[in-house]
Amino acid sequence: MSTDAIVLLKQDHKEIKKLFKAFQDTDSDKRKGELVDKIIEELTVHTYIENECMYPETRQLLPDLEDDVLESYEEHHVADVLCIELASMSPDDERFEAKTMVLIENVTHHIEEEEEEWFPKVREGLGRKKLQEIGARMLELKEKAPRRPSEPGALKKAIDALTA
Repeated sequence: MSTDAIVLLKQDHKEIKKLFKAFQDTDSDKRKGELVDKIIEELTVHTYIENECMYPETRQLLPDLEDDVLESYEEHHVADVLCIELASMSPDDERFEAKTMVLIENVTHHIEEEEEEWFPKVREGLGRKKLQEIGARMLELKEKAPRRPSEPGALKKAIDALTA
């Protein structure tokens, strides 16, 4: 298994997009609820490892990309807020599907920007060895990452973003 940070993040993106498609393809409220629970878990872990490791490292080592990193933090903040709201809703809530679709649209935009614009700059700037070091740390963080937006590690990031 690769420890390249970008490869790991792209694997997460692929899994998240699969869940998005499954949500869009089902009519069952019960299944939609299960899929949103899984989407929330995947996004909570993914944003945690990016916020705790990938973004700070990139910001420090590649100061020219600071604006991109700051924008990514804000996009994560929007996703975090939507995840927190969805975690307290049930599939029969009248805004459940609409809120999930907004989450899907926002995260899909974020993924496309990262993969098409940001990752190539990061790969060029950091190189293979550094990306493998960052990826190894991300894998360690993933093991202890919060799985729900209500868990302390996830909540701290949401609160930090609100007070920044």
